[in-house]
Amino acid sequence: MRDKIIEEIKKADTIMIAGHIMPDGDDISSVSSLTYGLTMYGKKTVGIIDDEIPEYLEEFKFVKKYIRDFDCAKKNPSDLIIIVDASSPDRVGRVQELFEYRRVIVIDHHATNTNFGNINWIDPSYASTAQMVKEVLEGLDVKYNSELATMNLTGIATDTGFFRYSNTDQKVFRDAADLIEKGAELSKITNSVLENKPIENLLLLKDVIDEMEFYNDNKIVISHVKLDMIEKYNILPKDIPPFVGDLRSLKGVEVAVMFNEHEKGVFHVSMRSKEWFDVSKIAFEMGGGGHPRAAGFSSDKPLEELKNITLLKIKEVFEKK
Repeated sequence: MRDKIIEEIKKADTIMIAGHIMPDGDDISSVSSLTYGLTMYGKKTVGIIDDEIPEYLEEFKFVKKYIRDFDCAKKNPSDLIIIVDASSPDRVGRVQELFEYRRVIVIDHHATNTNFGNINWIDPSYASTAQMVKEVLEGLDVKYNSELATMNLTGIATDTGFFRYSNTDQKVFRDAADLIEKGAELSKITNSVLENKPIENLLLLKDVIDEMEFYNDNKIVISHVKLDMIEKYNILPKDIPPFVGDLRSLKGVEVAVMFNEHEKGVFHVSMRSKEWFDVSKIAFEMGGGGHPRAAGFSSDKPLEELKNITLLKIKEVFEKK
């Protein structure tokens, strides 16, 4: 499938690379590194994310350098659209409006992908889409420099929790080592993501801890962030920290769920599990997707109703185990 994608890229003159809304590290890494890499290959490219980018990711210079908004997409017609790290067309925002008129390639590692492209390379065995992007660029014989290697490594590092999650396998370490050999600066990535937290985030975490609820002998933990909670600390919705990881880290917890209000009455739900629970199945049932240990969905249901529905589905799985 990678070879088919390479042939499509060779035939195209202008290429749009688009990522998903609510971007994370793998998303911005995959969009920017494929955009830059194909530019180095000689293609006219534009990278697009149709959403606001969290402040901690804007710290990377390559984000502002290679990623544009949807208005830029409309001004830059392309022969080919390559969607990276997005499991369904609604996850790319208004970019999906352009699908009818262009050939679409999807490169993704989410098992819940709906195969919405003309060519789909979907492989959950990869820990990150950034690794798949790396294989495409290597297949085109793109010569890496330090900048490209660093932006490519960002997706691998963040989607494996900096090599802590269960998706960290031998290939992850081989790819990371290869990129570091090519000049990737891992310390820049860790400093930007892990060592750069505003004090307001810790103050908000205190409130999140106050709102924690435990179920099933403390194996399930949930909490939430509402708009009035972030307004106290002048935090924008796009910059709500991923506290779900903090909840999952608690001793004895198998499943952690955060309900984050990103606009009035609309919640983005982040789910994480530790060892055996497949949260992607719950997320898919609720209209979202993701990985077995990390998934999510959005809903406009009232918070308490949304909590009850989500908890019921999680508890049903515990009862069957």
